[in-house]
Amino acid sequence: MKKLGYLFFTMIFLLSCDSKNSFVQKPAVGAINRVMVVVKTSNWLGEVGDEIRNSFGKLIVGLPQPEPTTTLSQIAPNGFGSMMKASGSLFIVEENEKETFSIRYNVYAKPQTVISISAKDDAGLIRVFKQHEKEILATFRQADIQATQNLFMKSKLDNTQFKTLQNLGISFTIPSKYRTVEDTGDFLWLRDHLMSGIAKTGSNNILVYSVPLGDEATVSERIIAERNKIGEKHIRGSDTITMYMITEKAYTPVTFDAKIAGKKTYETRGKWEVKNDFMAGPFLNYTVVDKQQNRLVVFEGFTYAPSINKRAFVFELEAIAKSMKI
Repeated sequence: MKKLGYLFFTMIFLLSCDSKNSFVQKPAVGAINRVMVVVKTSNWLGEVGDEIRNSFGKLIVGLPQPEPTTTLSQIAPNGFGSMMKASGSLFIVEENEKETFSIRYNVYAKPQTVISISAKDDAGLIRVFKQHEKEILATFRQADIQATQNLFMKSKLDNTQFKTLQNLGISFTIPSKYRTVEDTGDFLWLRDHLMSGIAKTGSNNILVYSVPLGDEATVSERIIAERNKIGEKHIRGSDTITMYMITEKAYTPVTFDAKIAGKKTYETRGKWEVKNDFMAGPFLNYTVVDKQQNRLVVFEGFTYAPSINKRAFVFELEAIAKSMKI
């Protein structure tokens, strides 16, 4: 009987260790917006590497300093040991007779995204990569968004404390480091003071409000005008009469199609400045079309972090915005 019990326990143990080794998987390591590329050095230094670097290295729209969307590091297959396998984002490029493309999760660690391509030569590898380029970039970005949101879930603000969110019937996953600046019931402003480096005087900011839907065909044209109204009304400088936040006139914002909370959304990236002052920085605006309630729900994040890179701060705001529930 004891032997039978031992055999049963052993079978359960073995079954629990599935093909992904979830029972014994180590936690993934590596920073957000970083991808480890596993590829032969000869490929990396040639046209294949050029294509990959050009794709992942596109500059982020709206930042004052040029910053790439993703930071890459490369390791040759013979150096791809257990330590490297724990990277959270892996892009594996292999020479093989067959052209293949695959996306797998939690292969060597958790949470982890592993994307692989293969082909018999450089031309084939470039072809497969270009065919799946948009999906590859989007998959890694979504994984980073999800990982960031999961981290915020461990210590997040209680949405019920904010009158504006309650009145609008929306919620977000916002880390508890943010503090309330203003909460009128119609307009919410939260701020996180940045405490490192030159940015000790800086901050990351969240604005939430809504405006009437109006003519849906003109929504994208109204975004900048609406944010300028909010800036003049709520985001004032040291001289509260002549200084207030506006959209920087020397830089034209760029708007993309997006989707948040299952609804059509306009994503706008650009730069803000304070009129009659020297403060400036990047902003990220999500205008969500909520037809059911005949309104536009607006989430805006803006960063003030003089003299340092801002990619991580703006990405944090993006992750918070995309946690919206209506």
